[in-house]
This record gives sequence, C-alpha cells and structure tokens, in this order.
Amino acid sequence: MIRVMSLTKRYGDFTAVDDVTFTCRPGRVTGFLGPNGAGKTTTMRVMTGLTPADAGEVTIGGHHYRDIPNPGRHVGVLLDASAQHAGRTGREILALGAKLMGLPMSRVDEMLALVSLSDAESKRRLRNYSLGMRQRLGIAHALLGDPSVLILDEPANGLDPAGIRWMRGLLKDYSERGGTVLLSSHLLNEVELVADEMILIGRGKIVASGTKQELLAGRGGGSTHVMALDIASLSTALTAAGLEISPAGDGLRVEADPVAVGKVAAAKQLVLTDLRPAEGGLENLFLDLTADTQRESVTPEGVAV
Repeated sequence: MIRVMSLTKRYGDFTAVDDVTFTCRPGRVTGFLGPNGAGKTTTMRVMTGLTPADAGEVTIGGHHYRDIPNPGRHVGVLLDASAQHAGRTGREILALGAKLMGLPMSRVDEMLALVSLSDAESKRRLRNYSLGMRQRLGIAHALLGDPSVLILDEPANGLDPAGIRWMRGLLKDYSERGGTVLLSSHLLNEVELVADEMILIGRGKIVASGTKQELLAGRGGGSTHVMALDIASLSTALTAAGLEISPAGDGLRVEADPVAVGKVAAAKQLVLTDLRPAEGGLENLFLDLTADTQRESVTPEGVAV
C-alpha cells in the first residue's frame, strides 16, 4: 500500500505539489492523472526518495522508501525509461539490477521474455533502442525483483497500440495477483481502460478522486448513448421521464447513466439496439477540473479551443 499524506514540495516561490493526500491499495491499479506540469512526476520522485519533501510524507508498506532494505525487491519503479547508461546493452542493465538485488541471472531471461525483447535486441546498446523498446526494458527492470508495488510514470510513451494493449494486460494481471500499481499519465483514455481508481491532479492539488463511476456520479451520473428500433418513442419516453436528450448520429445522447435509460426503455417495452456510456463523459470531467492548467483554453462543454 502507498500512503501519501499532506505532501508539499516547493521550488522557490513555485509550489509543485500542494498538500496532496491519497492512498493506493493492494489489488488495484490507481491512475494518477493530470496535465503536463501538474505535479505527478514530482510526487513520484518524492515517493522514491529522489526529491525531498518540504512537508508531509509518503510511506510504502508502512515504511519510507529510504528505509526499505533492498527496495527493488519490494518496489518497482519506472520514472524515466532513458535513465540508464546509454552504452550498456539491455541485458547488461538487467544483469546489473539482478546482481544488486541478489537475484539469479535466470531472472534476466524471464523478464526479457515477459516484455518481448528478443535475444538480439537485448544485446543492443540502449542508445540504439527506440523509445518503445526503452519503455519495455524499463518495465522489465521495474518487475525484476518481483515487487509488491509498482510506481510507473508515463509507461505507455512510445509504445505502439499493440504494446499499449500488452501493458494494460500486464498491469491488470499484476494487480489481480495482489500488487499495488500507481500509474501516472496525462492521457486519460490510456488510463481509463486499466485503472480501478483515478486521482486527478492540477496545479499540484488533488481536484478529484474515486472510481470512474464515482467521478461521473459526482457530476450527475455521466451521459449515455442509446439507440432503439423505435427512436421516436424512446425520445418521447425519456423526455416524459424528465431526462435531457439530444440527437447523436442515429441515436440519442442522454444526460443520465445507462441504468436509468434502460429502466425507462424497459418500462415502455422498447427494444434497444445500443446502450453504453457516452464517449467524452470522463474526458469532459477531466478537462473541466483541470481547465486552468491546460495550455489550450477549454469551454464549459470541455472542448479545447
């Protein structure tokens, strides 16, 4: 478990992290979301002892990172996939990590296979790796000691679509085995597919946290896209039920959650051909809550202009 308590970090007059408090629990993937410069990386650097805090503290499994013996066996960290000696091969980097942690060299081959780096690729020097290959190597290094906690900063950068899907599956499997995952990103859609809980940060402050359902419920339950065999009758029924609707392609966008829409349709015995959360509900919430930190201006509807 990761506990962040009243964490504050300043650089001169600039407050990068401002009284931040949250918890990441075992068996869960926690998404740490915010625009570039919101304070995500600074928070993670404090977690891993790379940056001292001005106030507050972070504990991992009840301990400060600096007090954990052989920390790589307990906490896997990926903050910068290029933060390795560029002249070393991928295999050498993992072998050095294994020696430092007291692991057998067989663990190196296991991790290379896990992240799909071939034997030939493992013998190439880091300077000749693509960004995606560096990310895979960084994930391999983070998992090398079979830790119970993973702290990953933008791990999908440079991965192709197949690689991003692979990473999602890897993290899901890890959390289902009881691991704790903190995954930072500025890409909402990437995290939404894998995170059990989300923490939104803007200008160094936590602006919202919870599951996707809880976050949307706090903003009126989100929106639903629905289609029916008799769209006119469905439109009439939804309006009569007091729900706000608007045309959306061949269907309707309803300002209510899918359960509420389904209940109205069932009561009127209307056949639905599509019923799902409308795209953009969580994205609009994210943009609204972090609007003053976005480089582009954002309208009340969550559209960048």
